[in-house]
Amino acid sequence: MKAGIVGLPNVGKSTLFNCLSNAKAQSANFPFCTIEPNIGVVNVPDERLERLEEIVNPERVQPATVEIVDIAGLVRGASKGEGLGNQFLANIRETDAIIHVLRCFDNDNIIHVDTTIDPIRDKETIDIELQLKDLETVEKRLERVKRSAKTGDKAAQSELAVLLKIEETLLKGESARIIKFSEKEEEFVNPLQLITTKPVLYVCNVDENSAVSGNAYVERVKEAIAGEDAEIIILAVGTEADINELDDYEERQLFLEDIGLKEPGASKLIRTAYTLLNLQTYFTAGVKEVRAWTINIGDTAPQAAGVIHTDFEKGFIRAEVIKYNDFIALGSEAKVKEAGKLAVEGKEYIVQDGDMMNFRFNV
Repeated sequence: MKAGIVGLPNVGKSTLFNCLSNAKAQSANFPFCTIEPNIGVVNVPDERLERLEEIVNPERVQPATVEIVDIAGLVRGASKGEGLGNQFLANIRETDAIIHVLRCFDNDNIIHVDTTIDPIRDKETIDIELQLKDLETVEKRLERVKRSAKTGDKAAQSELAVLLKIEETLLKGESARIIKFSEKEEEFVNPLQLITTKPVLYVCNVDENSAVSGNAYVERVKEAIAGEDAEIIILAVGTEADINELDDYEERQLFLEDIGLKEPGASKLIRTAYTLLNLQTYFTAGVKEVRAWTINIGDTAPQAAGVIHTDFEKGFIRAEVIKYNDFIALGSEAKVKEAGKLAVEGKEYIVQDGDMMNFRFNV
């Protein structure tokens, strides 16, 4: 699963990427610094893994991961190929969710492509470019579907209704994610790979003094996205980058406490992105390895087993399930069994976040 970091040039995208991935994407004080998208595989912070490690004492621990893509800054006209528009938009299309960075701080030493600081204007610039690109996609599809619908094709008529609804929304300057599609309608929507249907996390990049409670710019962003189905997070990206450079963990924690934070904002962002992607975690635990496995919310036990190996899903017999809290409270699998807390589940079982799973299968 991929989350793409987007925004105008010079809003802090590459600095944020460096914070998240510890990769060193070039970060400089001029537009178009990032030409090719940088990709980082980021561990999802999860305190539960630490507790499991303490109890099981495995040889290794493997956390869940999310792929983060640093996408070069968009500019006005990107949908028509301005700047490196076509390339950038293609990169965004390949992601599953969007992390939209908005500059919410004043600093005369860091130039802005539009000279003044206005996160709402910046947001609208990006939104318009993405909406125009989606409108182009929808209108191309409409040309073909209208011809089929005229012949009496029922499926084409159903698709036409969906496409017209999307077109109307985009023409009003709204993103397609505000439309609640039925399961049937999604069969027509998904192949379009629309950019504005992707879930969005807005990152308000603030100065150090605003890291805890934000500022006037952040309040304006909150008002602007009130009607959207989107998440928002406040992050002092530059400060977090400075903290990230410190080698000593204790020193980093003291720095965070000094500005009023309990943990790095980047950790909260990664967890939020994980949820934004509709993901959750289940665990396997043994002396060889304690591991967090990533699945979609709503996945069944066989689907969860298939993440480990396709044979597990094909030959699924049953799943032995221990609730994380029961394991922590009782301290071992044997004691969980003695207490009658180990559940045996079949193919219909919907895996819950934090479940500890053991699969029985036969191929």
